[in-house]
Amino acid sequence: MNTNRLINMIMRKAINMFVSKGVNKGIDMASRKGKRPEEMTPEERQAAQRSNKQMKQTAKRARQAQRALRRMGKF
Repeated sequence: MNTNRLINMIMRKAINMFVSKGVNKGIDMASRKGKRPEEMTPEERQAAQRSNKQMKQTAKRARQAQRALRRMGKF
């Protein structure tokens, strides 16, 4: 394996990790509607947790669908 391929592989892993963290932060921020947990009432906090869980499940399903479509495209 040459050096260029090795560097590209490491960079791709790092970029994917940072993008994933960014997406998770965005989902968390959207579910809280831009408020900090300290500023929220207990009811708002519970609603944000439910919303956050639903958004993460939706994102997971979208990734699964994307993988399935990629597999079907190979045939």
